[in-house]
Amino acid sequence: MKKIEIDDELYQYIASNTQSIGESASQILRRLLNLSTDSNNSLSVTADDSKHDGKQPEQTQDNIVADKETVEPNANVFNILNKEELAMQKGVVGRFLFILCALHRTHKKSFHKVLDIKGRDRIYFAKSKEALLESGSSMNPKNILDSEYWVMTNSNTTRKKMMLHEVALSLGYTEAQAETIRDYL
Repeated sequence: MKKIEIDDELYQYIASNTQSIGESASQILRRLLNLSTDSNNSLSVTADDSKHDGKQPEQTQDNIVADKETVEPNANVFNILNKEELAMQKGVVGRFLFILCALHRTHKKSFHKVLDIKGRDRIYFAKSKEALLESGSSMNPKNILDSEYWVMTNSNTTRKKMMLHEVALSLGYTEAQAETIRDYL
C-alpha cells in the first residue's frame, strides 16, 4: 500500500463522501472515480457515460452530502463519520471534537440547539471562548472546527459521552443512534 499527502480541502471532500461507517479513503476514492479491482489486483475503470460527455454524474440521495450552507432533510452523521479517521484523532478530546465537527457539518441549521445543553453550574457550549470562560473555571474551551461554536473540554470521558448523547438527541437522532454516537468516543 502506498501513502500520499493531500491538502485539507481534498481530505474533507473525500471524508464528506463517506457512505458507510468504516469505509476507507481508498474505498471512497474507488467509488468516486468508478475504479474497481479485478482478480489480479490491477485497476480498471468502469463504464460511465457521464465521464465521456464532460458532465458530472447526477447526484442521488445516497451521495448528496450537506454542503457548507444547506443540510439535506435526511442528513445523517453516519454518512460522514469514518471510524478510520476517528481512530487517527489524538486522544478523547480529539475524538470528541471530531464527532462534534461531523455533527455540526451535518446539521448546520439546527446545531444551535446544543447551546441548551448545560450542567448544573456550567454551560457546555457557547458561541465564544469568552462565554465559556465566564461560566466557570478550568473550562479549557475548544473551537468546534469550521463552526462558530465552542465546547468545554475539561470534563471526564463519561461527561463528554453524556454531552455527545445529548447533542445527538437534540439533533433528532433516536436513542439507539445517540448511544452509537456516544460510544464512538
